[in-house]
Amino acid sequence: MVFSSITFLVYFLPIFLLAYHLTPNKLKNACILIFSIVFYAWGGPKFIFVILGTTFLDFFLVNKMAESKKEATKKQLLVVSLLMNLGLLFYFKYCNFFIDNINSLFSLAGVKEISWLKIILPIGISFYTFESVTYVVDVYRGIHKPLKNFWHYQTYILLFPKLIAGPIVRYHDIADQITNREKNYTAEIKLSGFYTFCIGLAKKVIIANTIGAQADDVFKLEIQHIDSAAAWTGAIAYTFQIYFDFSGYSDMAIGLCKIMGIRLPENFNNPYLSSSITEFWRRWHITLGTWMKNYLYIPLGGNKVDTNFKLYRNLMIVFLLSGLWHGASWNFIIWGAFHGLFLVLERLFLLKFYEKTGKIISTLLTFLIVVVGWVYFRLEDLTQANHIIKSMFSFHFEDGKFALRNDYLFSLSLAVFFSFFAFIPFTKNLQMKVYGENHTIISNSLMIMASILLFYISLSYIAASDFNPFIYFRF
Repeated sequence: MVFSSITFLVYFLPIFLLAYHLTPNKLKNACILIFSIVFYAWGGPKFIFVILGTTFLDFFLVNKMAESKKEATKKQLLVVSLLMNLGLLFYFKYCNFFIDNINSLFSLAGVKEISWLKIILPIGISFYTFESVTYVVDVYRGIHKPLKNFWHYQTYILLFPKLIAGPIVRYHDIADQITNREKNYTAEIKLSGFYTFCIGLAKKVIIANTIGAQADDVFKLEIQHIDSAAAWTGAIAYTFQIYFDFSGYSDMAIGLCKIMGIRLPENFNNPYLSSSITEFWRRWHITLGTWMKNYLYIPLGGNKVDTNFKLYRNLMIVFLLSGLWHGASWNFIIWGAFHGLFLVLERLFLLKFYEKTGKIISTLLTFLIVVVGWVYFRLEDLTQANHIIKSMFSFHFEDGKFALRNDYLFSLSLAVFFSFFAFIPFTKNLQMKVYGENHTIISNSLMIMASILLFYISLSYIAASDFNPFIYFRF
């Protein structure tokens, strides 16, 4: 079940909100948990038992770890929990990838290939695995005490707005809200959540789906039919599709949780306004970047190393693993290495160069780098990806190789406008007011009408089209 489906918007969501608000406070977590199980089981009935089983074991392992007075026992229980969670992630997500690559080597050497069943990937496994890891590691580090109520822990992991595609919520950021969220359960916060949800839905349905269909049209073409115009159209379309698709989902998740009295961390902050790749990763998928920093980059040594070589090594390791996190395919690894390379180059000389060029030029150059990177992210076929990038910069144009959809240019103009809307302080402040919670009676009235209109238009788009993917569901 996806947020931008008729099933969710017309049936599941109204029933949940009615049940949630009629449920007494002490039973609200139980209400969330029941609906979260139904939500996940709707699309992955077999795999809900995997999540329930691992959360059951994790809860008791972590509590046992917290109670232990021996450091050796704590480390042993930490390792057991990490092996269980990361082992399941490896089995479901990466086994096929590694077996396929081993078989490719065996075939070159004339060795018999390994026979292996194709494993189906559980929806959202990367997200809830990382959250399980934050729980056990944060408790081990003493950042937060473990939850004593098993059902509260299940609620943290299974909370359906964030379950399938994030944001990735660190355990200590939400633990106290699971047990007590009355301070966030106000009319102002609920209304703000409703506005945010409707904005996210419109991002996804009106913008991302429309320009995503154009991107698919280009990438389905035979290589010989992709000239420079088609290549740029596909790359630009996908660049805005993935942003409005994923940020739209994050807005919907954050908005729904606000309605429930739970605050989730922001996941996007106008990433295409970045004037460097370093800044881009402070603004794009913020919760993943934070996770990688706290649980991988800093343990590797981070910036506190004695040589620049070690610093660059740490950056490359983090971004190679970040690429692999997104998908078990070489194109994701190349995409991660591509970003890692530019992070290293910025520390070597590019940041100084950007200072001389000024913000507008450096922002355009950074955007160009990001666009090229998204081509590798989108296409598993590296031959096709390389051809498209080559076509983008060969400036070879031919007529009649692809057609622009009638609604593409309109949605693209909206995408460009809202991606760069907050470039100046005035429009940035205006954006913050729209997403904020301190509205006047007049602004609330305007926001309510605008949100209802966006919701209605989005429903119309969904009803009129069968193209409704969520890119990050497969991660």
